[in-house]
Amino acid sequence: MSIAAAAQPATSLAYPCGEPPRSGEAREIAPGVLWLRMPLPFKLDHVNLWALHDGDGWAIVDTGLQTLDTATAWRDLLASSGALRGERVTRVLVTHMHPDHVGMAGWMTRRFDCRLWMTRLEYLNCRVLTADTMREAPEDGVRFYRGAGWTADDIEGYRARFGSFGKMIHPLPDSYRRVQDGERIEIGGREWRVVVGNGHSPEHACYYCPGLNLLISGDQVLPRISSNVSVFPTEPDANPLGEWMASLAKIKREVPGDVLVMPAHNEPFHGLHARLDQLLAGHEASLGRLRAALDQPKRAIDVFTALFSRNIAGDAHLLGLATGESLAHLNYLVARGEASVVRTADGIAWFQRTSGR
Repeated sequence: MSIAAAAQPATSLAYPCGEPPRSGEAREIAPGVLWLRMPLPFKLDHVNLWALHDGDGWAIVDTGLQTLDTATAWRDLLASSGALRGERVTRVLVTHMHPDHVGMAGWMTRRFDCRLWMTRLEYLNCRVLTADTMREAPEDGVRFYRGAGWTADDIEGYRARFGSFGKMIHPLPDSYRRVQDGERIEIGGREWRVVVGNGHSPEHACYYCPGLNLLISGDQVLPRISSNVSVFPTEPDANPLGEWMASLAKIKREVPGDVLVMPAHNEPFHGLHARLDQLLAGHEASLGRLRAALDQPKRAIDVFTALFSRNIAGDAHLLGLATGESLAHLNYLVARGEASVVRTADGIAWFQRTSGR
């Protein structure tokens, strides 16, 4: 998740669903809609999943990380005495490609001989990243982080960690059912509309049910934290922050403000439009601080203090997040003509506010 100042929660939200279910249990929050929660071995220690009653079984939305704890929780849920009553899984819908969402999808689709439903870019990007497992770090990635200002020790850490993505994901099925923006999907006699967002991941699918007034938001809208929006070595000139901010505005246009939002982290909440406004305002505030910091040329690592309230030094994981988020904000300003970037002979990228802006 994001480490930027935009992570502060909106104060006008309401949380009507009470305490979250324990791992391996479920809570019904609407007719035929179950709230599940799986453990994560990180500081952010949980992910929310959803089971939608679907004829003689259940459509599962997101699946958790591939771990023994997750597998144990699914065993308990799927048992005849469990919350899913021993009924079959009819299909698996995955909001996006990150391991805490797609990790057990391959296992589940094989066990129940059912289809994986994902957007095209999420499925294909996930296949590409899992193919990097055990591969050596590419020189493009080394150049990318060196250009951001990383030290030789930081680069060695990147080399050591590279290729770990696929270890958290059960192998995906070799085919999938494509989900598209604006599509209307019938699940259990109810219509769910696909609302695609971008920026946090390539083609993130949210699911809006007008009949139940629910929105499964995945990581696209979270109540207490903000989603990571980063630039990565595979597309160093990308503008994910521009895509992210446009997506938040799109969700506000297409989804009513009084829905119950079912996020991937924290608790279901009311107050969608207030949260969207707060997230946008948070990024605008960050961009304002960044503009002020670019009165002189800066590398990506030099703008951390302008964007983040916590200390990044000494934490390799935070360094990666902070670099990706910093570049997202810097590339946004470059795309708008508010900043320029010059790459020196040693490969370092220097950003500066455009004269007169």
